Amino acid sequence: MVNGPTGRQPFGEHPERADAGISKQSAEFTGRYVILLDQDEPERAMEALRSSVGISAVERVGGAEAVGAAELLQRPDVSVVFDDLGVAVVSAQPDQRHALVTTAEAEAHIIAAEPERVAYASVITEARQTLTGFYPTYRSDETEVAHHIRAQGAAGRGPAWDEYQMTWGVQATRANWSLLTGRDVKIAVLDTGVDTDHPDLVGRIAETASFVPGQSVEDGHGHGTHCIGTAAGPTEEGFRYGVAGGARVLAGKVLSNRGTGPDGQILAGIAWAVSRGARVISLSLGSPVEQGELFPQTYETVARRALQRGTVIVAAAGNESRRPGFVAPVGRPANCPSILSVAALGKDLATAPFSCGGINGAGGEVNIAAPGVEVFSAAPDGTYATMDGTSMATPHAAGVLALLTEAHPDASAAELGAQLQSMAHPLPQPVRDIGAGLLQAP
Repeated sequence: MVNGPTGRQPFGEHPERADAGISKQSAEFTGRYVILLDQDEPERAMEALRSSVGISAVERVGGAEAVGAAELLQRPDVSVVFDDLGVAVVSAQPDQRHALVTTAEAEAHIIAAEPERVAYASVITEARQTLTGFYPTYRSDETEVAHHIRAQGAAGRGPAWDEYQMTWGVQATRANWSLLTGRDVKIAVLDTGVDTDHPDLVGRIAETASFVPGQSVEDGHGHGTHCIGTAAGPTEEGFRYGVAGGARVLAGKVLSNRGTGPDGQILAGIAWAVSRGARVISLSLGSPVEQGELFPQTYETVARRALQRGTVIVAAAGNESRRPGFVAPVGRPANCPSILSVAALGKDLATAPFSCGGINGAGGEVNIAAPGVEVFSAAPDGTYATMDGTSMATPHAAGVLALLTEAHPDASAAELGAQLQSMAHPLPQPVRDIGAGLLQAP
């Protein structure tokens, strides 16, 4: 781990990031509802809600137009329908909510009506590096910093990772041995945005879009830039921390600069990413669930519809566990059967203490595990950061999926997801904690 002059601090100690990195033990709701529609008859479903609940005026948004949904979602007088996903986000007064739910149960063209929740960036800690631009450009102080990285790896339990040239995550996933780069494969990272001027990421960002009202795509948090760096950061000369350096990134800001965002913004980002040709969507975000809680039907159906259009979704398993005494269930939306859930491993390849496990059935399992402790990557203002979390594991998986897509461009999204799991390296931990095992690059 690299420690800059600021040292390693919990996210919660930064006043501007008070919400990020704090384990949420209970769900937070917005008061709105997410309605899953029958795509063959969406108008009939919305008409039933108009007549029985008196919902607000409806605005229909196509996938390519989803960027415009950010402001619409903030208006209580507008209900937004994402045509490509077959999903609506509607506002309902407290005295109308019972009528909305009973109408949804009775109307054949409404598949589900679920309260909209708030999601959080799935990160635990950060150590920010203030030595601007020292990777990949060589500087006189690089040798000293690289020595500290290497020494930290050697001091830990398990493999003594030599991080002189690349991160331990790149090595553990064997991405450094792959001849593939994910060339021209589109990875959508839906997160807190990106530092568009970061010297390591300029030229790798294909498109950007913000779904957060009043905020540009620029990353005022740090989480999104870090995840993008891991998935598709530099693989050329200099220090390597990216898995698929040849991939093209669609950077969608669905979480605010405080690291939070409602389902509506995330679904808008998914609609945009699928319409822009993303083969992989990386969601390093989520919200906690209770033991025995079922997966959200809306996200599951959206994930299935994305698979049919050639897009695999990977999501962070969540950070609510406190191992060994307490293992929390995989959070949403990673708990959906059609979304690949990614757990976090430490440098000793043991399950990270915070990583959630497959406590709930019916999709709530962990599918694969990846490096998620002391992960070094890009950060805003041209700097670098070391972070912990299932958020850090997820973009490793997204990057490897890009490599697989380059190798098998005609494979279906479902086939790519299955192959990712079949290539995993077995580990001694229970399947509950690591799924198929340690993520491996082709």
